[in-house]
Amino acid sequence: MTETTDQKTRAQRRPRADGERTRSAILRAAASLATVDGLEGLSIGNLAAAIGMSKSGLYAHFGSKQELQLATVEEAGRIFAEEVVQPALTAPAGLGQLEAVCDAFFDHLKRRVFPGGCFFASAALEMGTRPGPVKDAVAGFQKGFVDLLRGFAAVAIERHELPADEDPARLCFELNGTLLAADTSFVLHGDPAVLDLARDVVRHRLGLSDDARAVRQ
Repeated sequence: MTETTDQKTRAQRRPRADGERTRSAILRAAASLATVDGLEGLSIGNLAAAIGMSKSGLYAHFGSKQELQLATVEEAGRIFAEEVVQPALTAPAGLGQLEAVCDAFFDHLKRRVFPGGCFFASAALEMGTRPGPVKDAVAGFQKGFVDLLRGFAAVAIERHELPADEDPARLCFELNGTLLAADTSFVLHGDPAVLDLARDVVRHRLGLSDDARAVRQ
């Protein structure tokens, strides 16, 4: 029987789709491993051992350690966007999005999306003194997240949900500092109470807690 054009097309697409799924699974495992062993500790050899795959199989996806690192940063960014950014984008604009993005960040820590806490918090510390494309990729992502926080803050000010003299840059610096402090403490001690404390700190800073409302009144 002669293969139809559609059958040939499906046959060609299937290996490509399977390959993309395999690559995605590899990179998700790599991102998790990197939060424990670091991006510099991430090599084709130790990743292959961790996921039970041959080195030659991994080399088919990544030709070098740096290529693997860059792809891992990109995948971690995709996961972070899915877990933290997207929930915030569906919240009411302004103050609602600021609170939502912080809550989503704490939630992704609590669910241990990555075993070593926030991927980008650990990657920023590790790669900060290592110039090159990997550092640039991590720095680019971090800048994008800070810009997102600043944008949410600016909208909240425009909507009169925050004081008119509030500085968006300072506010997002304080909020980001709270997120990073919560990440460090949670990774070190594993106590979810610190995440509840961090939520309270954020709500108070945004004027959403009962105490903050009482002070404003």
